[in-house]
Amino acid sequence: MEHQLTISAVFKVKTLSSMPVRSLHQSVLRWPQPEQVLAEVEQWAQVQQCRRSTLERVGVFGSYGRGEASVGSDLDLLLIDNAADGPQHQRLLIWPLEQLPLSCDALVLSPAEFQQLMASGSRMATELQRDLRWLKLTKS
Repeated sequence: MEHQLTISAVFKVKTLSSMPVRSLHQSVLRWPQPEQVLAEVEQWAQVQQCRRSTLERVGVFGSYGRGEASVGSDLDLLLIDNAADGPQHQRLLIWPLEQLPLSCDALVLSPAEFQQLMASGSRMATELQRDLRWLKLTKS
């Protein structure tokens, strides 16, 4: 009898991740250290910059930007893309956010939109001024 793949088997992650995993011996999740998450996000950003040369900067904000991430923290990500155009939900479709180590809330802005946001004095601008931490990217 030939073994058939289920639909869920086709979409299972094929690489091992050190991100939140359930222990086989305990009923709790092991949550990754913030430094480990940031290292994996930086690696993801490097790959994305190679894929899309229009990616100018990637930053984290929120608890990871403030250095206060803990168990259950999600990832707040800002991508500055020179080619950013159209509605935010369409901009997000080109970025493989599912490859990030944690669930992620992302915002994709053009450099001009970012400058406009930062000059706006809005609550979001204030939070970014306080929390934003740029990741190191190397231009090819």
